[in-house]
Formats: sequence, structure tokens, C-alpha cells
Amino acid sequence: MFSDNGRNFVGASYRLLKEHNKFLKETEKAMVEKYATHGFNWSFIPPYAPHMGGLWEAAVKSMKLHLKKVAANHHFTFEEFTTLLVKIEAILNSRPLSAISENPNELSPLTPGHFLRGAPMIAYPEITSNVPDDRISLLNRWERLKSLLHIFAQRWKNEYVTELQRRAKWKTTQNNIKLNDYVIVKDDLLPPTEWRLGRVTKLYHGSDNNVRVVELLTQNGTITRPIVKLCILPMQNTPTHITTSTTH
Repeated sequence: MFSDNGRNFVGASYRLLKEHNKFLKETEKAMVEKYATHGFNWSFIPPYAPHMGGLWEAAVKSMKLHLKKVAANHHFTFEEFTTLLVKIEAILNSRPLSAISENPNELSPLTPGHFLRGAPMIAYPEITSNVPDDRISLLNRWERLKSLLHIFAQRWKNEYVTELQRRAKWKTTQNNIKLNDYVIVKDDLLPPTEWRLGRVTKLYHGSDNNVRVVELLTQNGTITRPIVKLCILPMQNTPTHITTSTTH
């Protein structure tokens, strides 16, 4: 685990190590019988050198930028602001990093959520209900939070996909998209923590022999999309600038 030298991180490292050793002493016999214990190592960058943590600092900067644009003119209670930040955390940690398997039929992505809880982030559907008149103001405040969250998600997702695509448009030749490539499908109507992903199953070339349109296998069936609506995710052993750091 890597972080800066903030006192809260140093304290957390000490507490985690203490709790880890206590846990091992209490469960050592059972653990040795079933598992190989590797422990953990918490590494700190030098004090007053945030540039050495550029990967996670860039993610924090992106989050703060969009949060200020979306929520700067609103006044929140402590509970409202905490709720908004927790939901934003789930959005950031739901982002797809790469394919979780090279199996063409596997459509689930690897996300930072897998490093936090061993599974992708899940946002439960919200159930609407009849609210008494004396609580209508509370309902309006909740609807405002949901609206801000959707606006944040749309802005941040667009930036994330743009960073993945980084192209020198019309100046340099790019490799054609290939069969079985794993891609993000741009869809502004999805809930904040959901991403539409697919595998390329068929290619349609233009008159210049470049791929212009593809067919995709998605969780909801086969769809056809132009390549301008797609963003290719890296496969295993593919160099990438994407950070796998989680966000809290």
C-alpha cells in the first residue's frame, strides 16, 4: 500500500499492523492449516513531496475539480455532504481498469472496488414511495443530492474516457480496433456506478480500409456502434498510464 506521510495515514499504518499481528496470534493455527499468509507492507513517499504520488493525486484533483463545479453554490448539512462524498467514492472506485479475464465471453471488468471489497461496487436501486406533506422538503433535498450526483458522474466519466482515449486526432495513424477487444460503450443514461462494456465480435471497414463500425457482445445482447462511441480498455501485459489506486 502506498500513500503520502499524512498523520492519519501513519496512524492507520500503525493501527493496522497492530491489529494484523493480534489477528494472526489468535488465528495462527487455523490460518497455517488453510492459507499461506503474506502479510502487507505500507510504503510512504517522502514528506512534502506530493508529486511522487502523482497517480493518486491526479485522481483526487479530478474529483475535487468536478465536485467544485457541481456543488460549489449549494449549502449542505453534514449528513448530506457525507452522503454525497460516499456516493462519489463509489463512482470513482467503480471505473473499469481492464478486462478481468481474457475469456471473450467474460464481460466483467477489473475495478478498484475489487481491491477494496473483492467485488465490484454496487448501487442498489432506489425505491420511490409516497412521502407525507410534512416531509416534502426532505424529499426535495434528497432529489437535489441525486441530481448533483448524476451531474458529477456524467462529467467525471466523460473525463475518464477521454483520458483513456488520448489521441493525436488526424495527425498520427492509430491501430484499428480488433476482434475480441474489450471496450467501454459511451452511454449517458446509465446510473452513476454502472458502465456499459462489450467485446468486439464483428468489424465493418470504411472505404479507406479502417474500421468505422463494430458489433459488440454486451450483457444485454449484441449491439452495433460507431468507434467514436467506444473506448478500448487495456488487456493483460498491455502498457497503460491508468492508476489502479482506490479512492477514499
